[in-house]
Amino acid sequence: MTQVSRLKVTALPSDARPRERLRSAGAAALGTTELLAVLLGTGTRGRGVVPVAESLLSTFGSLQELSQAPLEEIDRVGGVGPAKAAALLAAFELGRRADGPLPTERYTIRAPEDAARLLAPQMRHLDREHFRAILLNTKHEVLAVVEVAVGNLDSAPIHPREVFKEAVRRSAAAVIVAHNHPSGTPEPSGDDLAITERLQAAGRIVGIDVLDHLIIGHGRYVSLRERGAL
Repeated sequence: MTQVSRLKVTALPSDARPRERLRSAGAAALGTTELLAVLLGTGTRGRGVVPVAESLLSTFGSLQELSQAPLEEIDRVGGVGPAKAAALLAAFELGRRADGPLPTERYTIRAPEDAARLLAPQMRHLDREHFRAILLNTKHEVLAVVEVAVGNLDSAPIHPREVFKEAVRRSAAAVIVAHNHPSGTPEPSGDDLAITERLQAAGRIVGIDVLDHLIIGHGRYVSLRERGAL
């Protein structure tokens, strides 16, 4: 009687399954938890990488909130640690940069959507109001993007001096200012319209045009120039 040998099938370790799925089906086929698991690489003794990834999402509530969290808060989630937290933040920043405009010798602003494309990837999910200025030369090529002020959940204190200080230093011919609404809704408030008028008036004094004021929300923006406020 012939003895039939039985092959023992060893299951793929849970840490490797998201990587294998990525190889076979592509990154787009993976869920958010699986993509996080690939970035984390490994779990800990007694806890696989997928549960660690699930814990990250449940702790911060969403991928967007996780992407804006400081390193020390991500580090505190069980199974993560400083090295993995740093890798996650690096991946989120690379994603934001990839979502921005393609690198050119000088990025040129021709329309509000050009300015929004430059700023929105970094500003749309911020949990505080940030006020920034795009400094432009006479050809409307970008000289720099400067942070003017960081406020709280619904406002950022703006003084024209802070907006134009760096613009004057760099001999900018014009500026486009922008701020985000952490609520996600980019509709302008009365304060937004008032500060726009003040900045325009100050710009005329120093000889620097304020071309537009963008308000950035989640997935959309408002141009006050397009709204007729400039």
